This record gives sequence, C-alpha cells and structure tokens, in this order.
Amino acid sequence: MAQLDRVLFNLVAPLVEDRENLEVNVLPSDSEREVVLNVRAKDDDIARLIGRKGTMASALRQVMLVASHADDKRVTIKFEKI
Repeated sequence: MAQLDRVLFNLVAPLVEDRENLEVNVLPSDSEREVVLNVRAKDDDIARLIGRKGTMASALRQVMLVASHADDKRVTIKFEKI
C-alpha cells in the first residue's frame, strides 16, 4: 500500500516557498475506501497550490487518483491555511 500522504507531500514540497510550515496529514473518513488528505501551508503557498481557477489543485487530484488506483482508494484533498 502506498503512503498517499508521503506521495502528496513529495509532489507539493517543490512547489512551496516555506517547506518548514508545509504539512500533509491523513484525516479520518466515513468510508473505508476513501482517504482524506489535508494540506496545510501559509497563505501564499496555498494560493500557489490551488492555482488560478483551481488548475493546480485539479492536477494534483488527478495525479493522486493515479497513485491511489493500485490500492482501490478514492483520494480527497483539502487545502488549509496556517
């Protein structure tokens, strides 16, 4: 089983300026087949990760969909400002 939180952290770490305040945590989910990942970073970094009109967030979700396919899981990514 892939550690999906580690995969997402490795994807977003090069995109942020303040890596010290970057956190990716697994949140509890209602479904056994769903993994909820919470990305916490500073305001500017969250804006960069979401992107204009959500394009970067959408791309991250697509990549995580592929990463979670082997485990037959559904990934939800939430972004939160510190």
